[in-house]
Amino acid sequence: MDKEEKMGVEDQLEMVAKAFVNHYYHLFDTNRAALAPLYHHTSMLSFEGQKIQGAEEIGQKLAQLPFEHCRHFISTIDSQPSPFGGGILVFVSGNLQLQGEEHQLKFSQMFQLIPTQHGSFFVQNDMFRLNYG
Repeated sequence: MDKEEKMGVEDQLEMVAKAFVNHYYHLFDTNRAALAPLYHHTSMLSFEGQKIQGAEEIGQKLAQLPFEHCRHFISTIDSQPSPFGGGILVFVSGNLQLQGEEHQLKFSQMFQLIPTQHGSFFVQNDMFRLNYG
């Protein structure tokens, strides 16, 4: 692969990663119940150290978080090709604002996106942490 082809692949990865991040956090902020279809029965979520496996279980966890509304403000999106053919690792950092709270909370989240046979992606791995201090 020459330098131009490599840049084209990197640009495509970044484009997919940014589109996914925009879609994911839009759903999270407006309709968390709609996040479950982004996962697969083999998917795993680590949420503040708690591990949840399976699309249905992950969807339930996200829908049952102890706040109704929040808003994400994305600071950075980094992406790399993953070892799975055509997969993408996506690392996100930013702030989130819970409804009724004065201060924003810093967070980091990592996704491993795996391509489907239908030309889209699903989230195989998702790790979320609030960044305190």
